[in-house]
Amino acid sequence: MPTVLQVGPYRFFFYAGDRDEPPHVHVERDRSNAKFWLEPVRLQKSGGFGSVELNRIQRLIEKHREELLREWNEYFDR
Repeated sequence: MPTVLQVGPYRFFFYAGDRDEPPHVHVERDRSNAKFWLEPVRLQKSGGFGSVELNRIQRLIEKHREELLREWNEYFDR
């Protein structure tokens, strides 16, 4: 589970077994977690985050989308 980005309390990462899915990123803070698709950026699932915080996280992902996609492609050799 490589951490590919850390912004404030949020850790953005991939699972090694995610190779066969479309590009996405997992986000966690404390015991809350979420999964966002990267093309286009949209929430796939969430547990523990409220809607305001999910919107904040989505904006962070949109801001760092190119970096996250580059990390995804390098990690999975696409």
